[in-house]
Order: sequence, then structure tokens, then C-alpha cells
Amino acid sequence: MEQDCAYKTLEARFRQIALYGEVASVLHWDAATMMPPDGASPRGEQLSELRVLRHRAVTAADMADLFSAAEQEDLDPWQRANLREMRRDHRFATALPDDLVAAISDATSACEHMWRDARATSDFAAVSDKLSVVLKLTRESAVAYGEALDLDPYDALLESYAPGVRSADIDPVFNDYAAFLPGFLEEVTARQANNGLPVQPKPVPVAQQQKLVARLAGATGFRFDAGRIDVSAHPFSTGYRGDQRITVSYHEDDPMASVMAVLHECGHAAYEAGLPAAWTRQPVGQALGMVVHESQSLSVEMQASRSPEFLGWLAAQAMDVLGPDPAYEPNNFRRLQQWVQPDFIRVEADEVTYPAHVILRTRLERPLLSGDLPLSDLPGAWNKGMKELLGVDVPDDRRGCLQDIHWYDGAFGYFPTYTLGAMLAAQLAEAAHKAVPEIPQALAKGDFSPLMQWLGNAIHAQGSYLDADGLITQATGHTLDAAAFKRHLHRRYLEG
Repeated sequence: MEQDCAYKTLEARFRQIALYGEVASVLHWDAATMMPPDGASPRGEQLSELRVLRHRAVTAADMADLFSAAEQEDLDPWQRANLREMRRDHRFATALPDDLVAAISDATSACEHMWRDARATSDFAAVSDKLSVVLKLTRESAVAYGEALDLDPYDALLESYAPGVRSADIDPVFNDYAAFLPGFLEEVTARQANNGLPVQPKPVPVAQQQKLVARLAGATGFRFDAGRIDVSAHPFSTGYRGDQRITVSYHEDDPMASVMAVLHECGHAAYEAGLPAAWTRQPVGQALGMVVHESQSLSVEMQASRSPEFLGWLAAQAMDVLGPDPAYEPNNFRRLQQWVQPDFIRVEADEVTYPAHVILRTRLERPLLSGDLPLSDLPGAWNKGMKELLGVDVPDDRRGCLQDIHWYDGAFGYFPTYTLGAMLAAQLAEAAHKAVPEIPQALAKGDFSPLMQWLGNAIHAQGSYLDADGLITQATGHTLDAAAFKRHLHRRYLEG
């Protein structure tokens, strides 16, 4: 049946809204990679204006009438799902006035810029005033979202990153893992100590690392005619169909850090590139929240790229590109990449201890938002939490509460998605290997295609057509189950 005008009008509106987001993503990427320092202030103004324009488009006065009229039209299932996602976006947007949207944008741009200098000098006090402004505005937005969505303020922030996830879902899972970790960690470290420390790689010039990074990205299916890899202080992936941007950080004395970072970001990029082409620039054609997004990056980095099969191939590539080194002897290299040791830095953590970093941040951001934890007490609370969870003493704020960009960029409620994503990645791996038994043999040859094809069909091409529970159930046979992650850890670190 010929579509009436309301739904088509909404499609056109949300295409424009998506274009604002695409422009903002490139401006963010440029700010993190190439923008000169004096560009920070005008860039903040540009981003603020874009966010306000987007906000006004989503909250236009006639939107409610258009939604009501579109509901009466003869829509197919994907259009119905698209309309549902449009309404969700509208509910979030109408919760905030234009001036609060602009204030948050200005504050986060200024705070993120100051954070870069503060982290470099390990000076939390230098950025705390600007972070205080971000925190105040985030509280205001969380309360407004909560009122609009009938949710607790923190749950409302979670909803913006992980649709359907609530604190009541997270707390038992995270508390269970915090209780599981000490005993499991003791078993793993005792087992690996029997063979002594693995040989560490020699320092490698950045130019050689870049060659290996490019080779590995290509192996995952990353297209350099539709994307690029650059350098930033904090690795990330952004962009849109036809233009995927990845950044990594290089360290001459730790050549494998950049390799694993790019594999992680290639998982994100593959998800974005594989979203349903017919629904580009429509809400239903977008990724289904950050739990699913993180599951895709960790499916590539942790489940596939740290598997013994792939590590055998990667060791040969490292020897070929980076040069002869005893560290790349296959058995040593496998032990090196699967080595478990508590440390300060989240992005460098092994998959056993990584959830503890996320648990700490989740436990801290909630009292920060409620006001129960004064911002001035954050460094001390951080250091105490690291000691309790992982038994490590944090040497300075650069390796403590300044290490992540997220809070300084206003992303409160984001951190839980990392560990929930890791748990989903383990569940997806079980389903993928059952459906496609040749995945390990392919990875042993550096061939990601069987895995990526399965993920492409099961996750990427689905966009936001289903809700998270529906997508996960369709792909794996049941909703998210943290037990799969524990099974994975036992297989890899105690049985392997």
C-alpha cells in the first residue's frame, strides 16, 4: 500500500538528524587526532551548535502529531520498529531543554580538553572544577530523563547506553563476579607461575607497529577504502557507513598493545559497517546499544584474537613484521597474550581482571551522581577500591582516576556496558562455534571471515529491529547469561 505522509515525513526528519550525528562524529574524531590545541574553543562551539540543532529537530512541535498519525498508517514490521525507535529518541530528547543540551556540550568539550593536560601531568586538581560542572549538569539531565521515562536517575542514564538494563540487573552479576574473582585469580596465577614469566617483546619503532596493525585490521575485514586508522590518546572507533574511523595509541616498549587495541576497534567498526544498508540513517538501522556494541569488539579482540588458534598465526605475523624476537615464539607468545596479572590500567587489563575495573567505576559513579561521594574524595576512593578489588596500590592519578576519558566527556552510566558486553561475547562465541565449527581452524590461518559472517547475520544486519533480549535470544537461544563468561574463563585459563 502507498505510504501516507506522516511516516515518510518522520523518515526524512530522522535522516536529517542522523546527518547531524555523522558531522559531529567527524568533528570529535578530528579533535582527538589532528586538531591544533587552540582549536578547542571553536570546536566546542561547533559541537554545541550541532547538538542543539539535532535536539530541536527531534523535539519539533509537530512530532507528537506525526507519531500519532504514523501509528495509523499501514506499515511493515521494519517500519513499525523504526517508528518505535523514533519514539524512544523523542522521549529522551524532550526530557531536556535546549539550554541544558548546549550547557552539557560546552562543559564536556571544555572538560575533555582539560583532562588531556591533567592526565599528562597526573594532576586531578587541574580538571576537578570542570569535572564538577559536568557532574552537576549530568545530575540534572539524569533527573530529567528519569522523570520522562519513569526511572531512577542512574537507571535513566543506563537506558541511554544499554536499553532495558537496570541497576537491579547489574548489581547481582557484578557482586557475584567480585566474589568469584579472588579464588579464580589465585588458581590462575598459581597455574601460570609453574612455567615462570613469559619473555617480553623488545621495543619496536612505531612505523613497524603500524604495518602490523594495518595487516591485522585487514584480516578482520576492515576496508581501508571506507575507513582509516589514526593515533589518539585514547583508542576509539567512530564514523558511519562508508567512513569508519579507528584510532589507537602506540608505545615502542609495548608493541602488542596497539595490535590488540586495533583488533578491539575493528570489532566496533565491523558492527557499524554491517548494519542494514536499507535502513541507513534511520533509528532502526543503528546499533542496539553499547552492550551489544562492546560484545562485537570483544568477540574479535578477546574471544577470537586471544584464542590459541589465532595466537599461533599472530605470532608468525609479529615475527615477520616486527622482526625476530624470542617473545614471538608461539608458546611464549600465547602465554604472553593470555597472561593474567592485576594492574592499574583498564584498557591494558587481561580479561579475568578487566571486570574488576568496570565494577570499581560503576561503584564510584553512582555515589558521585547522588552526591554521596564528594568529587574531592574521588582519587582516594578510587585507590581504595583498586586495593580491595585487585590488591594493587595506585601510584598516581594518571594511572588512577584520570586514566579514562568517559566521565570527563560526560559518559556516566557507560562503564557497565563493557563487562556486560564481555559476558555477551562469551555467549555469542558458544553459539557461533556450535553453528560454524570451522571457526577455530579458520582463525588458525588468520581468517576471520566465518566468524564475521555469523556475527554479521546474527547481530550486525539486525540493527535495532529487535530489543536486546530478543536479539540475544534469537542469536543464542536464551537471554544474556553471565555463566557463559565463567565457562569461557575456566576453559581458557584452567583447562587450556
